[in-house]
Amino acid sequence: MTRRYDPSEIEPKWVKVWEEERLFEASEDPADDRPRFYALDMFPYPSGDLHMGHAEAFSGGDAVARYQAMRGHNVLHPIGWDSFGLPAENAAIKRGIAPAAWTNANVDQQAASFHRMGMSFDWTRRLLTSDPDYYGWTQWLFVRLFEKGLAYRKESPVNWCPKDQTVLANEQVIQGRCERCGTPVERRDLTQWFFKITDYAQRLLDDVELLVDWPERVVTMQRNWIGRSDGADVTFTIEETGEEITIFTTRPDTLWGVTFFVFAVEHPAVQRLAELAGTWEQVRPLVERARVASLASHEEADTKEGVPLGVHAVNPVNRERVPCFVAPYVLMGYGTGAIMAVPAHDQRDFEFAKQHGLPVRVVIEPPGARVDPATMTQAMPHDGVMVNSGPFDGEPSPASIAKVTAWLEQEGRGRSSVQYRLRDWLISRQRYWGAPIPIIHCPNCGEVAVPDDQLPVLLPEDADFQLGGDSPLARHPTWKHVTCPSCGGEAVRDTDTMDTFVDSSWYFLRYCSPGYDGGPFRREDVERWMPADQYTGGVEHAILHLLYCRFITKALHDLGMVSFVEPFPKLMNQGQVIYGGASMSKSLGNVVEPMPIVERWGADSMRLIMLFAGPFEDDIDWKLIAGDPNRRPGVTSWLGRVFAAVGDAVERGSDAEEPAELVRLTQKTIKGVTEDMDRFRFNTAISKLMVLTNEMRSTLDAGGAASGAARALTLMLAPFAPFAAEELWRVDLGEASSTWVASWPSFDPAMTVEELVTMIVQVDGRLRDKLSVPADISEQDALAAARAAVGAQRSLAGRAVLKEIVRAPKLVNFVTVG
Repeated sequence: MTRRYDPSEIEPKWVKVWEEERLFEASEDPADDRPRFYALDMFPYPSGDLHMGHAEAFSGGDAVARYQAMRGHNVLHPIGWDSFGLPAENAAIKRGIAPAAWTNANVDQQAASFHRMGMSFDWTRRLLTSDPDYYGWTQWLFVRLFEKGLAYRKESPVNWCPKDQTVLANEQVIQGRCERCGTPVERRDLTQWFFKITDYAQRLLDDVELLVDWPERVVTMQRNWIGRSDGADVTFTIEETGEEITIFTTRPDTLWGVTFFVFAVEHPAVQRLAELAGTWEQVRPLVERARVASLASHEEADTKEGVPLGVHAVNPVNRERVPCFVAPYVLMGYGTGAIMAVPAHDQRDFEFAKQHGLPVRVVIEPPGARVDPATMTQAMPHDGVMVNSGPFDGEPSPASIAKVTAWLEQEGRGRSSVQYRLRDWLISRQRYWGAPIPIIHCPNCGEVAVPDDQLPVLLPEDADFQLGGDSPLARHPTWKHVTCPSCGGEAVRDTDTMDTFVDSSWYFLRYCSPGYDGGPFRREDVERWMPADQYTGGVEHAILHLLYCRFITKALHDLGMVSFVEPFPKLMNQGQVIYGGASMSKSLGNVVEPMPIVERWGADSMRLIMLFAGPFEDDIDWKLIAGDPNRRPGVTSWLGRVFAAVGDAVERGSDAEEPAELVRLTQKTIKGVTEDMDRFRFNTAISKLMVLTNEMRSTLDAGGAASGAARALTLMLAPFAPFAAEELWRVDLGEASSTWVASWPSFDPAMTVEELVTMIVQVDGRLRDKLSVPADISEQDALAAARAAVGAQRSLAGRAVLKEIVRAPKLVNFVTVG
């Protein structure tokens, strides 16, 4: 009787069995000598039930964990929730319930869905960043950074969403509006807490070399975000006052091309200089407009907008006086907030000069050519020969940069300098649902850290977190009023909460010591499991989350708490699940939820759809691969064929001998799938299993045996379709224990070698013949065969061979003279 595949019967049964067996709990037994493997997934935010992105990411992460367990590893595969944050607070305001209640309900729903999908999580390590026993240690880590001078407070311009009543990062401002609610964003000056990540800029840049297996685009994004620039600090003098203004430039070789000088609108000298020059009435509207505009819109400012300041800067290299302007295209947050403008060789400066009728002076020209500034339509490239540059005329540029910088230092007019695009990490949030910043403000003692024995600083349960006025913690009538731990006088708590990126910057360490109450983690636990062997998650976290994790790990290393400096040397990103070429969005009406599909077709089918659709890092268009929800997915039909083939193979028994062709294909499949799993090529691994299934069917239909192939197929199926594999392994194949503890099938290398392969014969890189040769042919025999090839002989007739390139068994190339 043909074995029938019924996921509605199989899957709930094995969920219950796995939980009863506590199968996926990582062993902490010192006697367990298996190599450890930490399979870490980026933990989810509990904004509702699981979405398609979760289904894809965790299917991939789970495949890795199951594969590594079968390879003999003691696997740690934990789960938790990034459960603080603005969405919970906004939902609570809308629904009139506490953020904790909304958050916990969503966590419970997602946890139930994860169970239903059969994820191999170690549930004993479950954590929520909003639990006091977690965020108390987040606060403890803040205090350690504060003591080390890495946490500080200063006034800073910020993006402010008037609807959400909170600070937004530039990345959260889209075309001048809050990305979450669409409200126009304002700019405010607030006193904020920062982490001094800039102290680690060079180390963060240098240590990308330790990220041995990260996607190249993510490494590039990290480098660009840190943004090291080598150049020089050069001091100009304001002619009217004699004060010195330092600028940073990456191109000191263009100093002789300066024709004007520009201040950022926020520069502290702007108002004073404008009032001195009598131009404040013209300058003030630009300054005031910048004060209310978002920081993001400021960074996207019109290059040509600007106002004359009415004073002049003196260029230190030629004593020339140039007019000063104030313009929003100059950023206070990069360099010094003032720039020398070289319109001949910088496009932004060129456009500004053309708009304001300012001169353009060429100081770098192509070798042997002359350039007329009057005919220029855009800025010139930097490469060429220095001209109109005093003692440096004729010097090649940019090779002359080091020479010019040395001359500036010698003349006392400048010095070499390094700047970074990276800015300190602003962690203050003026909302309720986050970890309170553990600082007390005392009129006598200043900023005082909350003592460790008074942590956690708990959120008040009776806070008014409706929008309007001060933040919820600032409005609370009693919570903020405390006694100073240093002097005993009256004091107030800090009423900001921490950016949720702080919570997620160390959660992977807490997984190593669940329930530990003597610190955020036990060092010996962390040393046992970290660095994580594999980190899986979305590329949308390619910059901030990963950068902050790297920073916190380095800070903890410097505090003597960990021995390593990078938390996850290996990273795997999944693509996005889209629909019809567009991101899934409720406003577009194209959202597909995974759990209804799981209930109808099974969790294994959902996993296989995701992992078979294409390379894991590529986007998946759900409309193209499973657009009709009522149509049985192709992978579900394949699982039915797997059940039938394995069931029939078991009935046929193992006494009969399997055909040599099937044995060889099984060995090749094991080898190929193993290699695919090591490279996260899940789609091609599944394809190979489908080919093996078809060959098994053909063999069985021809009266042959397939028991060996059935066992191998079942085991290799386990990382992708664990329920189906478990049913076949324990029921049909009669094994007593789970595939999780079974050994991954091995292969005989001798049986995986192709008997004959095609060898290309080239002459000077051009195809001249193709030969069928043994896969294990030696270089000597490959060369002899190529020499005897008809096409090669015809092409080489009368020509001298300079070099023979042999790449057995794939290619032989004859390189001829001339």
